[in-house]
Amino acid sequence: MARERQLPPLSPISPLPPHSRLSRRSLLGGAAAAAGAVTLAGTAAAPASAASTRDVDVAIVGAGLAGLTAARDLVAGGKTVAVLEARDRVGGRVLNLSLANGGVTEGGGEFIGPTQDRIKALADSLGVQTFATYNTGNNLLYKDGKKTPYATDGLLGSVPPIDAAGLANAAIVQASLDDMAKTIPLDAPWTAAKADEWDRQTFETWLRANAVVPSAKFLLDVACTSIFSAEPRELSLLFVLFYIAAAGNETNVGTLERLTETAGGAQELRFVGGSQLVPIKLAATLGDRVVLNAPVRTIAKSGSKYVVTADGVTVTAKRVVVAVPPPLAARITYDPLLPAARDQLTQRLPMASVGKAIAIYDTPFWRADGLNGQVVSDTGVVSSTFDNSPPDGSYGALMGFIEADEARKFDAASEAEVKAAVLKDYVTYFGSKAASPTSFVLQRWNNEAYTRGGPVSIGAPGVLTQYGPALRTPVGGIHWAGTETSIHWMGFMDGAVRSGERVAKEVLAVL
Repeated sequence: MARERQLPPLSPISPLPPHSRLSRRSLLGGAAAAAGAVTLAGTAAAPASAASTRDVDVAIVGAGLAGLTAARDLVAGGKTVAVLEARDRVGGRVLNLSLANGGVTEGGGEFIGPTQDRIKALADSLGVQTFATYNTGNNLLYKDGKKTPYATDGLLGSVPPIDAAGLANAAIVQASLDDMAKTIPLDAPWTAAKADEWDRQTFETWLRANAVVPSAKFLLDVACTSIFSAEPRELSLLFVLFYIAAAGNETNVGTLERLTETAGGAQELRFVGGSQLVPIKLAATLGDRVVLNAPVRTIAKSGSKYVVTADGVTVTAKRVVVAVPPPLAARITYDPLLPAARDQLTQRLPMASVGKAIAIYDTPFWRADGLNGQVVSDTGVVSSTFDNSPPDGSYGALMGFIEADEARKFDAASEAEVKAAVLKDYVTYFGSKAASPTSFVLQRWNNEAYTRGGPVSIGAPGVLTQYGPALRTPVGGIHWAGTETSIHWMGFMDGAVRSGERVAKEVLAVL
């Protein structure tokens, strides 16, 4: 990270609109915008209309955390770069939303936790501070029409208080998943000893055979939608096991618990001023190397170089880094055609389905009732929530995830219809005070033109074993980045940063 300070002086990026990835929540139970948030208006130093042609060492497609990190490391390695971003902002699936009271809240990826070392190091190098996700007081379990508060620091930790048989069954299932995940080679999960067996079945099939107590099945179903924003029937068991295995770093094995917990898990910390401050500040170090409003249309080989054509700008480069989700990478026209294995891979890695709904109140009133704002529910459009208030608690923010089948159900609904359904759930969980927020913001990633879902691309049976080797393999001078390509914390902000660091090393080794 010290290399950040070695970049030559640049014309700074103008502040950007407060917009950007998705986060994670909780499994067996749980899991502010802050004062000091910057005003983000305007566009980057180089809108596409201002620069018609560029000739650089490396063209980078996508100004999310992956693309920006790759650009930082390539520049530090003495290479010239151009980062082409389709949106009018940087950050990709990391997004700050403006609030009527002048604050911001996160519409995309927001949480980090233990072993997510690279996003934390990046934030530290940019002066973006973290604070603890609010976790004081009881969680709520809403099941079978009954609301049950429960402590998160008792004998069961954050596991909801279901029946004893269900708890025992859930514990066995969780231990089995962790044990199987330990056998997954992180750099090539398709080579695991039982890869073929595990990739022939859905997670739903496996759960039905192992989570035999209904209440245990409920907990694992909530875990699945909370982690992946997808239903168990949509996922390969091998994909799930790899995701668990990836929830660690070079010295700590991944576990399901680390994915699902708040304290000690992936939801432990948030960023002061909102998570999008990280890519915004990182982009500022790159200046006019970042070009906004420039969706890439074609990547064509021309002699020893590549010609990358975007709206309003054409870049000639020795190498290209594509740092967008696989489904979006598939919408670019490549000449020559990509190998069939790579193209077939992108056809089979759809985005999951997710939205975030945040209701703003004068105060975080649920805290006075001894609640931490975290809910696990078996009903409603919102089945998991968090306290998204700022560090000083100067106003209240309740954030709910709309995921998987529920997200798809509301894709075509009006914002007023979604708001009514969400507030109905909030009243069910937190009482009548939740009915009257001072403002309400909604981010539906399924309807975002340059995302079309989130938080991550997901693998159905057969995808990893048949097409997985094409995930990171360069095609000529085209290299692949993005959180989906990371071997640690795939699907998270940390995975995006790691992928940018990995692809920069890959490119520097051949230039």
